[in-house]
Amino acid sequence: MSFDYISTQEAMRRGGLRMVVMGKVPSPWGEAVKGFLHLKRIPWSAVRLAYDDEALKRWAGELSAPVVFYENEAPRTGWAEILMLTERLAPEPALLPLDPPTRAEALLLCEKFCAPGGLGWMRRLQNVHAGLMKSGGFSERVAGYLGRKYGYDPAQAGSYGQRVRELLRELGAALRSKRDAGPYYLGARLSAIDVYSATFMGIFCPLPELQCMMEPSIRAAFEYLDDDTAKALDPVLLEHRDMMYARHLELPLSL
Repeated sequence: MSFDYISTQEAMRRGGLRMVVMGKVPSPWGEAVKGFLHLKRIPWSAVRLAYDDEALKRWAGELSAPVVFYENEAPRTGWAEILMLTERLAPEPALLPLDPPTRAEALLLCEKFCAPGGLGWMRRLQNVHAGLMKSGGFSERVAGYLGRKYGYDPAQAGSYGQRVRELLRELGAALRSKRDAGPYYLGARLSAIDVYSATFMGIFCPLPELQCMMEPSIRAAFEYLDDDTAKALDPVLLEHRDMMYARHLELPLSL
């Protein structure tokens, strides 16, 4: 589903759903929301994040992405509150089960991708550490900025990669455990977990340039894998990613 890019001033005047997005960077949190909106056919407009945009900072309360605005409601920044908004605006197709035990299982898996301490968060810190050590990952300038913003601690640096590998193995096993029932994390049923998984694999193995034209330095950071992390990256996770883009998500990415 197509969307248009508009200025901060235009976004502030409009109603409906608007989202602040990263430019030239496939942030997995933001790309997942784009996936939800595409699957649910919810119309929306995009505002590219600009760190010198004071009007955006006042409107959103922070300079970050994604930030979602709906009508005159307060801006939403958390992955769960954004997901719940999309479920409210377009109940079908439902991306979270209504059955309480299955819904709890689904939300726990979503949390393992999205929440502080989850796969995306720890992978970012892993790449911050690699950049500061000049062994890969983000450039030293980007690593310094992200490290300050997201709580990089040199004393804890050894745990970042370890946690990334634990989560990769856990998520690969969760996907494999349902393969007899279907290709999704819940077996035969597509859910938000599948969208998160597909987009978060981009920070380990980015989509090809023709499908995802991104900032070269960020591509290099996302492609960085030490040997142990490469071994923990179950091929089933990338097979699932490719299936999701072939069946459900839009290509090429619009950044």
